[in-house]
Amino acid sequence: MNQPLAYVHPGAKIAKNVVIEPFTTIHNNVVIGDGTWIGSNVTIMEGARIGKNCNIFPGAVISAVPQDLKFGGEDSLAIIGDNCTIRECVTVNRGTSASGQTVIGNNCLVMAYAHIAHDCVIGNNAIIVNGVALAGHVVVGNYAVIGGLAAIHQFIHIGDHAMISGGSLVRKDVPPYTKAAKEPLSYVGINSVGLRRRGFSTEKIREIQDIYRILYQKNYNTTQALGIIEAEMEATPERDEIIDFIRNSSRGIMKGYSGNY
Repeated sequence: MNQPLAYVHPGAKIAKNVVIEPFTTIHNNVVIGDGTWIGSNVTIMEGARIGKNCNIFPGAVISAVPQDLKFGGEDSLAIIGDNCTIRECVTVNRGTSASGQTVIGNNCLVMAYAHIAHDCVIGNNAIIVNGVALAGHVVVGNYAVIGGLAAIHQFIHIGDHAMISGGSLVRKDVPPYTKAAKEPLSYVGINSVGLRRRGFSTEKIREIQDIYRILYQKNYNTTQALGIIEAEMEATPERDEIIDFIRNSSRGIMKGYSGNY
């Protein structure tokens, strides 16, 4: 590689067809896959693992040490999958001893100025919009969309296909297939538009709606609602995913909104 205006540490493993623009710095112990483009003024620090065909825009900082006072300098990783776009000034911190890695899946879009903290795990095809701040240990499901300037509390779990409105303060887990909005953050329906775009049938969307009507609109507590869902709804992967998500929630799920759905 001949990048006279970029610095690439000799210990970095860079595929031959990676493009590195001027004034970028790539540290030791970095791996970058085929077809990836690294824009100007990007900093990629030790522990970065970047997949194939990614685009990383100017000003991004990948795999900086965690902003966590408990971090003791241990070896850890920041892993970005294939076909991801990381826009301007995004920061992705590497993991701590808790999990050893921060992970972004395949086909993700992380828009400008978003922050992804240590030990977060983001699924495939997720969209993190401008200015979103993810605290440590957050889990974001496949195809989830987090609106601009949302702030996500540490250890929050956001389910597959969920959509969170811009500017939200997320203090509770957001179950799969739902839309979340209002303050405090509340259930405002299912993400039916997103589900249709992803090939869910009308019958499947109706099934998911019926589950959440029992959970959020029938004045049952969570335990009662889950019992009714298990007893009355046919067992399907989507039903079981919702039940498992709620039962495994350590922070509790968002509440229902008292207005119109």
